[in-house]
Amino acid sequence: GINAEYMGTLIRMLAGIIKPDDESISVPELHISIKPQTISPKFQGTVRALFQTKIRDALGHPQFSTDVLKPLKMEALMDQELQNISGGELQRVAIVLALGKPADVYLLDEPSAFLDCEQRLAASKVMKRFILHAKKTAFVVEHDFIMATYLADRVIVYDGIPSVDARANSPQTLLSGMNKFLQSLEITFRRDPDNYRPRINKGDSVKDKEQKVSGNYFYMDQDDDGTKKRKAKEKEEAAALQQS
Repeated sequence: GINAEYMGTLIRMLAGIIKPDDESISVPELHISIKPQTISPKFQGTVRALFQTKIRDALGHPQFSTDVLKPLKMEALMDQELQNISGGELQRVAIVLALGKPADVYLLDEPSAFLDCEQRLAASKVMKRFILHAKKTAFVVEHDFIMATYLADRVIVYDGIPSVDARANSPQTLLSGMNKFLQSLEITFRRDPDNYRPRINKGDSVKDKEQKVSGNYFYMDQDDDGTKKRKAKEKEEAAALQQS
């Protein structure tokens, strides 16, 4: 959804931080871990001391170090004072804290904020790998389109009037959800043939008109051949990295 449609409100409601206005609606009690949208560090001490206080068990686990700490480059921050690190560094620390707590559901509100392109890619891979390996569920509120489409297998599309009367629709597949959202904005996306990332079509271009006529606002490879090509390219890139 667009800004002010209360995506963060859903996250806080699931976390039990706020209650529904309608008292007859019951929100299930969940064992959750949350990374809030706004990060206001109050801890006085180093990043290492914070981790030892909040996620001691995860900190000592070799798999957590390999899958989360190293890709997010935490070693360089460990001995820095939490109050002195930058917004992007603080965001990475917050992601580590959220993933380091045992939970059934992980609630991640705008994890891309303050991260540069490289860091967003690394954070996306870390979160997706962690959730899949742990066989848990994550709710992610995200405005970065590439990061959102990489992380999601299902999406909740919001509609209505921002800050007045917004509604969360039922979860749906990534393709149908993105089609619904982009149609409301009258924007079409294509997939880049080289890196397979979504790209915005120029308004009223041939591609834009073709996709709008077909109702295909968000383009994804739906044939086996396209999927095979993408996976083959990923394997080639991985092999090249190992040789370099």
